Amino acid sequence: MLIEFRVSNYRSIGEEQILSLIPAPKQKEYSDNIISKGKHHSLNALAIYGANGSGKSNLLLAMGLLDKLIHLSARSSSTTKLPFDPFLLREGWDKKPTKFEITFIIDEEKYRYGVEFYKESIESEWLYRKGQGREVVLFLRQGDIIDPSSGFKGNAKIIDLAIEATKPNALFLSTCDMFNVEEAKLIFQWFKHFNNIDGIDTEDEEIRTVTMWDNETDREDITHYLLRLNLGFIGVDIFKKDFEESDLPKSINETTRNLLVKDLSGSQGYSIQALHKTYSLDGKETGKSKPWPFDERESKGTNKALHLSGPILWALKNGGVLIIDEIEAKMHPLLTLDTINMFLNKETNPNNAQIIFATHDTNLLSYSDLRRDQIYFTEKNQWESTEIFSLSDFVYLGDLKSSKAAKERPDTDKEKRYFEGRYGAVPFLSPFKPLKSKNNGKKR
Repeated sequence: MLIEFRVSNYRSIGEEQILSLIPAPKQKEYSDNIISKGKHHSLNALAIYGANGSGKSNLLLAMGLLDKLIHLSARSSSTTKLPFDPFLLREGWDKKPTKFEITFIIDEEKYRYGVEFYKESIESEWLYRKGQGREVVLFLRQGDIIDPSSGFKGNAKIIDLAIEATKPNALFLSTCDMFNVEEAKLIFQWFKHFNNIDGIDTEDEEIRTVTMWDNETDREDITHYLLRLNLGFIGVDIFKKDFEESDLPKSINETTRNLLVKDLSGSQGYSIQALHKTYSLDGKETGKSKPWPFDERESKGTNKALHLSGPILWALKNGGVLIIDEIEAKMHPLLTLDTINMFLNKETNPNNAQIIFATHDTNLLSYSDLRRDQIYFTEKNQWESTEIFSLSDFVYLGDLKSSKAAKERPDTDKEKRYFEGRYGAVPFLSPFKPLKSKNNGKKR
């Protein structure tokens, strides 16, 4: 269960920003949107709104980048550069480290893990755990000095070997996992359920769907999920096939084609087909079906639904954290709403999966059962750095005769207020300069 994510000095994000899934106090609406493990509570969904260029994607990219660092850094060479990409619009910030910190729950214990890094090396790294008592440090790292505590679960001699093996550009946590340190492996199991998706380019997610297809139960779930969306087909079939030259795009030049044919000959791939009803000359159903290549003849939105079906169902089945940028891209608003509702509904989300998504789909503000603390906004400040804030943080000042302030009401028309600019996080459009055309050298 994810509790919080912090980031500073990364791309458009300067000062530290906090994305919190802790339920806001005194909010009574949609209590089923709160999930619990022991005494810990979190929200099952977060929506992030903001103008183009306000930093929504960078916030989600930061979450995905931490996941990649954890999984890949210890396996990289000692000369591999770290993905240091600091805020560049304020003097001196290129000399500051990028910082990520994430807080999450495993077996009712709260972990807080963080890292600061430059292009060449890890500046600092830390891991804390909190059970029934106070928070205890498991390890602290400052440059080349790594100091594990006796509370860090694992064989002490193996932990010492991991310290010696940790490269300046690698995470100690990742190195501990390679050495099978008990608590590091536990944390890696949690991150196995952490999936970050680009909602515009979803083709890579197709692999998750294809992999799940081999399991009969998963295959039935994917088929049911797609058919209930009423996308026009009556069935889907995925089957493995030997590579054929005809599988390559026709646009590839001859030299590249010959190289690919040589490399791929004998390998196996897969083919996805959609099944459609066929009709007689007089327009009646024949009872037969017509298969065709899914990616070639189905719409981009339908292909996206297929691509995401695996990750969505896997998260719901395993209780993972699914992060999607531009969730509404290529999709009908009702399909987007359906995806969100699957995470908000305890019947379809019995394992407390969580979804975090960036979107421009304002319909969700009116038609989804999102609480005020589940709606975030991104906006640039006076020095063009991204800032994030929740709708639950909004306070309206009283009039001149009253000093009282009021919170945003749960029954407010949030979509209307957002378009009116009351929450900020919308583009400010300047007047468009009229165009002048010419006709035979003369203005008209």
